[in-house]
Amino acid sequence: MGTAPRDRRDVPDLRTLRILGVDPGSLRTGIGIVDLLPGGSLRHVHHETVRLAGERDFLERLRRILQSLEAAIDRHRPTEAAIERVFLARNPDAALKLGQARGAALCALVARAVPVHEYAPMQIKGAVVGAGAAEKHQVQHMVSRLLALPEPPESDAADALAVAITHAHARALAQRTGLPPARLLRRRGGRGLRLP
Repeated sequence: MGTAPRDRRDVPDLRTLRILGVDPGSLRTGIGIVDLLPGGSLRHVHHETVRLAGERDFLERLRRILQSLEAAIDRHRPTEAAIERVFLARNPDAALKLGQARGAALCALVARAVPVHEYAPMQIKGAVVGAGAAEKHQVQHMVSRLLALPEPPESDAADALAVAITHAHARALAQRTGLPPARLLRRRGGRGLRLP
């Protein structure tokens, strides 16, 4: 799961950019938090998977997403947030539920006044693995290596950490070039983007 209560990393210092990554889902939502340190390196802060399948109804799932994210924000005080953009699903009902789960996550971020950045799934996979068509296990492996974790996180938490890492990479390059993070990823196509 995540970090023990009141870890020294619960509140970032003024020179650290703390990024909350969200991988929204109607059955499981991933939450991942990393610090982008002044020298450009990454530090793992927290990750978790919010399991929603046991809730009585769909509205209860949305409430759990909102409350879980609000709790993570209140505890870890992220500077910025990044979330995966919705992709088009073949099943309209699944796409609608995913959009609603994403909406609940966005409401939590906006309500806590955390600036939000969005990245497409291919940008995230490209930034973390180096290939926009990477498999889930490849994302898990690279996330654990980039953050020096003792073992790969669960898939949804790994995806959330990958979203945070993507924004950290874009932020680090933005500081060097003066260009907005989203423009950098669009120009490079998210392929092989790495921290300087």
